[in-house]
Amino acid sequence: MGERTGLGDIPSLDGWRAVAVSIVFVAHAGWGDIVPGGLGVTIFFFLSGYLITTLMLKEFSKKSTIDLPHFYIRRGLRLLPPLTIVLTLAYILTAAGWLDGHATIQGFFAQLLYFSNYYQLFFNSGNGIPTGTAVYWSLAVEEHFYFLFPVAFLFFLAKRPATKTLYLLYSFCALELIWRLVLIAGQHASWERTYYASDTRMDSIVFGCALAFIMNARIGKEWLERDGTRRILILAGLAGLLISVAWRSEDFRNIWRYSIQGLSLTPLFYYSVTKPDNWLFSSLNTRLMKKIGVYSYSIYLTHLIVISNLKLVVAHAILVAVASAAISLLLAWLIDRFIDQPLQKVRLRFR
Repeated sequence: MGERTGLGDIPSLDGWRAVAVSIVFVAHAGWGDIVPGGLGVTIFFFLSGYLITTLMLKEFSKKSTIDLPHFYIRRGLRLLPPLTIVLTLAYILTAAGWLDGHATIQGFFAQLLYFSNYYQLFFNSGNGIPTGTAVYWSLAVEEHFYFLFPVAFLFFLAKRPATKTLYLLYSFCALELIWRLVLIAGQHASWERTYYASDTRMDSIVFGCALAFIMNARIGKEWLERDGTRRILILAGLAGLLISVAWRSEDFRNIWRYSIQGLSLTPLFYYSVTKPDNWLFSSLNTRLMKKIGVYSYSIYLTHLIVISNLKLVVAHAILVAVASAAISLLLAWLIDRFIDQPLQKVRLRFR
């Protein structure tokens, strides 16, 4: 979600970030029944898997290895400084009574150390954290995955033929689906269990990883670039996303939704990267969308804190949304200007 590489040669990715954070923002601003915020999170997951794996494949092709310490240093320098500052300010202002919610030392370290999803599920259901920071569960899912994936990539995936790697990755996605089925149908778990937990949501990231292997190895490239194939797969991807958000059955949403979204995003990402001038994807590459994409991580960190607290003092939903968007963009600009840009120069030393 938060990876910012500085690579300008992968079209549409910043635009997808902008789409994802906009979906999440609109849902949290009060229109979640119309605009499903969960889809935005799935897009973030998919994008992160695709981008990180693409970068790893490039590094492996040049060096025949992955510098694991440098990977974790880069990721830490990108994600931790903005998160630490936002969390610290949120907890201080909440403890002082200026923001809504609770400020406990357990909640602070659970969120800072990427344990917030399981902390909220099994230890404290949001009662020990500032209002608006519960969305950090998704950061925990990503970091749990990336704690393990680079090692698996280096020792098990990168040296295999791409087709065998895809078999392993899609098998993992199938096992995740089966695990959700066991939890919901077999153990009657709550929707929160499959929505927030890393062990039930990592497949959304793995679908993106699989696409990176497909594109890097040019698997099916000639067939995929036929006009007829492209039209069919794009329509299938759009239809799959529509079904995933329109079908309101609880069992479908808690078990099947994430798998269908991962499969549906695969052709849409493929063609948005390979055919960025296509009328359907060209808007992803406009200057505005790219800028929002650059700010997306900071917007994600701050937006719900702003929305939740403004709702306490402003009654009109549209005013809350407009004011929250303006404040979130301002905070994102400040984070980018004074934290991320200076640290980007440091991160480049570990590229």
